[in-house]
Amino acid sequence: MSTDADLRDRLATLLDSGHAHVTFDDVVMDFPRPHRGTRLEGLPYSAWELLEHMRIAQWDILEFSRNARHVSPDWPQGYWPQSPAPPGPDAWEASLKGFRQDLHAMQRLIRDPSQDLFTPFPHGTGQDLLREALLIADHNAYHLGQLVLLRRALGAWNR
Repeated sequence: MSTDADLRDRLATLLDSGHAHVTFDDVVMDFPRPHRGTRLEGLPYSAWELLEHMRIAQWDILEFSRNARHVSPDWPQGYWPQSPAPPGPDAWEASLKGFRQDLHAMQRLIRDPSQDLFTPFPHGTGQDLLREALLIADHNAYHLGQLVLLRRALGAWNR
């Protein structure tokens, strides 16, 4: 028989397991520095733009889930970086670190039995922790697929 702890563990695992697809770390590992800001013809985003968008969106969902006073960025400009290329030599690694930290924070929140998965947040419009966890999983999977296709088009995917 399934338990609350089983559900929480499966949700937390869904966020970084890659069961049906590649993991975040698989996709970003050794992403060629010269291609991080490249926009290919016909594609609207660079790898940097996708990575930073994923980080910002995930951070926003996490903060919304744990802080009733959180104010989301303006849509859409607040969810995308200003330029297609990382703004400095350390920006890529900082974005990776922030993404992973927020992912782990969401996993901790999901696994915390004091956090109800099903009760709507008082500060939302019906959202609950389960919905927000699934939203992160769905959003990240969508953009990871885009990053894989971008790497393939750049000739930088060897998996």
